[in-house]
Amino acid sequence: MSEARIDKWMWAVRIFKTRTIAAEACKKGRISINGAQAKAARMVKPGDIIQVRKPPITYSFKVLQAIEKRVGAKLVAEMMENVTTPDQYELLEMSRVSGFVNRAKGTGRPTKKDRRSLEEFTAPEFMDDFDFEFDFEEED
Repeated sequence: MSEARIDKWMWAVRIFKTRTIAAEACKKGRISINGAQAKAARMVKPGDIIQVRKPPITYSFKVLQAIEKRVGAKLVAEMMENVTTPDQYELLEMSRVSGFVNRAKGTGRPTKKDRRSLEEFTAPEFMDDFDFEFDFEEED
């Protein structure tokens, strides 16, 4: 088979957990083939570069074999090549470091650990050195 549907291929090489999620990503415009937006039924062939936008970064994969049947994780390397640029991984690392500062929409309320980390991060260090209980002399 020299061609495969993009949604089936992304599911087969384990980029997405289900084919439905892969098709949904296509519908939302997060998938492009050789720079052009792709619908779920678009065919891919060996040599195509597929870009998958999973915020905050865009992954790039080169199609080595067009398959529609899901393969084991060990065989994925024969089906595609990850050609994502290093600067994209830097973006991922930066977002991981800043983590709790700007939470992704829909991740829910911060945990107690997140709150403590945030307080530790935002609390001025010099505040610990002062005793704010002043003794005022009362004048008669």
